[in-house]
Amino acid sequence: MSYGTDHQENLVGIWGLGFGAWVLTDLSVEIGSLRLQNPLIAASGCFGYGVEYTDAVDLSTLGGVAVKGLFLKEREGHPPERIVETPSGMLNAIGLQGIGVHRFIREKLPELRRLRATVIVNICGSTLDEYVELARILSDAEGVAALELNISCPNIKEGGITFGCSLDGTFDVVSAVKKVTSLPVIPKLTPNVTDVASFARASEDAGADAVSLVNTFLAMAIDIETRRPKLSNIVGGLSGPAIRPIAVRMVYECRRAVKIPVIGMGGIASARDALEFIIAGATAVQVGTANFVDPFIWPKLLDGINDYMRRHSVAHIADLIGTIDATAREKQWISS
Repeated sequence: MSYGTDHQENLVGIWGLGFGAWVLTDLSVEIGSLRLQNPLIAASGCFGYGVEYTDAVDLSTLGGVAVKGLFLKEREGHPPERIVETPSGMLNAIGLQGIGVHRFIREKLPELRRLRATVIVNICGSTLDEYVELARILSDAEGVAALELNISCPNIKEGGITFGCSLDGTFDVVSAVKKVTSLPVIPKLTPNVTDVASFARASEDAGADAVSLVNTFLAMAIDIETRRPKLSNIVGGLSGPAIRPIAVRMVYECRRAVKIPVIGMGGIASARDALEFIIAGATAVQVGTANFVDPFIWPKLLDGINDYMRRHSVAHIADLIGTIDATAREKQWISS
């Protein structure tokens, strides 16, 4: 199964690699049966349904677009205040507001097809049956490349996180969705557990094609003058550069635990950040909060990755995945 531009367009010419000759670099990566032209994916929840960003970026140049989470029906989400800026980050409790799967297929998906976007649909459920029904509906929709299972949203009271914080629940929802779709299935894991690698293993055992992590960290902010929470939901999800080192560690742990691809995310704001995740073990990366700061970030990320590959004589981005050298320090790290 192949989506996006022709493979030849995945190859970027660079001068050098130590030989003073024109050499092609291959930015393509594979997530199960899905080939992405490059490892950069717009993260769900921070990129609308993709079409909102068309004045800022050509969607066909991205590895993929993970659209805003969809339930079967429309959802209002939480009342304001729903977003609070924090040091090196952002706290949100949107509450998964959305237009529902049927309006998405009718109103958004045709435009995404026209724009040649590689569409990864993030699906949310209050019950196991809702995840299954969403998967069935989207499997019949033209232009959907993969399904990302949101089992990790920290700021809604029902569904989602209920599955994502239980090993049995994670296994059950992944295996149930896999039975009704031929699309790649990618559960999005929560960091709000003791051992995220065990949830990656449960996902793999259930047949997941990849895992994506991390979703936001459960957090809180208080207005000291009023002594009230700054969010109407009291708590919300923390994202942005503040969480990146923790997210990198979790990607590293999951890469060691499973054989399926890992999609890393959490505070990526530069090419160096993206490369850190890839070297830790991520096959692809998602960029979220940085879109609010700089909606024109995407060509900068690609240019930075290509520059790194030129300087380090790397022809294929896939050759960088999981190349961290921790051999001399790993024993000490484990025992600390």
